[in-house]
Amino acid sequence: MPPAPGDVSVAPAPRPLPHPLRTRPFRLLFAGRTLSLLGDAAIPAALALAVLEATGSTSALALVLACAMVPKLLLLPLGGVAGDRFDARTIALTTDLVRCATQLVVAAQLLSGTPAIWLIAAAEVVGGAAGAFAMPTGAPLVKGTVAAASLHHANAALGIAQSATRLGGPLLAGTLVLTVGPGWAFVLDAATFAVSAALLAAVRVERVPIPQSSLRADLREGWQEVRSRSWYWTSLIGHSAWNGAAAVLMTLGPAVAVSQLGGATTWVVFLQAGAIGLLLGSLLAHRARPRRPVLVANLGLATYALPLVLLALPAPAPVTVAAYGIAQAGLGFLSPVWQTAVQRAVPAGALARVTSYDWLLSLAAMPLGYVLAPLAASAWGPEVPLLAAAVVVGGCCLGTALVPGVRNFKG
Repeated sequence: MPPAPGDVSVAPAPRPLPHPLRTRPFRLLFAGRTLSLLGDAAIPAALALAVLEATGSTSALALVLACAMVPKLLLLPLGGVAGDRFDARTIALTTDLVRCATQLVVAAQLLSGTPAIWLIAAAEVVGGAAGAFAMPTGAPLVKGTVAAASLHHANAALGIAQSATRLGGPLLAGTLVLTVGPGWAFVLDAATFAVSAALLAAVRVERVPIPQSSLRADLREGWQEVRSRSWYWTSLIGHSAWNGAAAVLMTLGPAVAVSQLGGATTWVVFLQAGAIGLLLGSLLAHRARPRRPVLVANLGLATYALPLVLLALPAPAPVTVAAYGIAQAGLGFLSPVWQTAVQRAVPAGALARVTSYDWLLSLAAMPLGYVLAPLAASAWGPEVPLLAAAVVVGGCCLGTALVPGVRNFKG
């Protein structure tokens, strides 16, 4: 029956999408990722204490850490190809099981009372290689379980979970090490990987198959996806500079805090302020929707120059601690905002490869910072590398504002 004269037909408003955590696939993915993040957050402290207790050698610790990092760096591009060419869910599930096994090997060594460092190092090699294939699957898994309009909320939820585990993980590690021994931290991490694999087995993930081609062609195509987006590769320069600067701060910061800012307690408070700032930044990302997300996030990342400069002076401890909290809030804000931008802009069939190049450039800068910082500090004092890192990270992150692609990107 036609409407009467003067009547206005109003279309019903579209129903809002439910929060991603109300959907079963993402809820399972979120639970598995959060558990494995909590276990992983407890490992660095437990591993360092266990190796140092067993050997008394920082060189042995450096060897074990390198055994985890080097294969990860070398294999990340291959992990990206695998994540696009095959089912990301299957790869993530398999690598969870592999890392569960490697952590059990380390746990068995530590619980034996006479750990063989070579066996721990070998387990870290295998775990690092598995990590190279697992890391690029994160973005395809989120995009394959969440509606496009809900990507921001999904990434923000994962960012909050990651920040919370970074805050609670070291506390959990300390509790386990002081009560039952570091080996049980690895048992816990293995258990989280096993549960994550079980949850992934129940998740249905949509995927976009890519045409079959050679490995070289797949790698080249992924790199072309990076190069073709000025907002992406210029931002990666800033993100890489941030990771290198973070390595400088983590290398030289403890000595400055102990010798000039009041002792080891100041450094512990410094780190806890960073963890709290990271969580607050993630919470802000969940609420805020900037019109130019990449620009705002990169400008926030530039605040990492503040604690570097203040440590170099050095400024009073409360000011330096507060600056580090602000800087880490910038990182907490950037992570979900950046991931959402990438997942929306990059075709699903290239997402794992693009993400692998992101991880590769970011992680490769950290060993450089670890190596150069002590060398420069021994030659000119810690002030020089701290100030140099501040100039680099501030200049690179602020410099992205000069790129039209960064300014004009609106997600």
